[in-house]
Amino acid sequence: MKLKIKKGDTVQVIAGQQKGAKGAVLAVNPTKLKVKVQGVRVQTNFDKKEGIIKAEGFIDYSNVKLVESAAKEAKKAGKAKAARK
Repeated sequence: MKLKIKKGDTVQVIAGQQKGAKGAVLAVNPTKLKVKVQGVRVQTNFDKKEGIIKAEGFIDYSNVKLVESAAKEAKKAGKAKAARK
């Protein structure tokens, strides 16, 4: 199955505890249909050497919607540069 959301895209959470939160996609797991979004589902883990580590966890692909694609953002930036010249 091909996913519409890719790494670097901006998404919004539409279901769950952090509904309404927006962030960039950090990682995608297409086999389990999970995505990791910046600032969403932050989990803490204690490590003896490094202390407390905070990292994002995976959330279900169906609980997010695409707000802006990374490819569209790059295209807009290119058009803005061309307009300045």
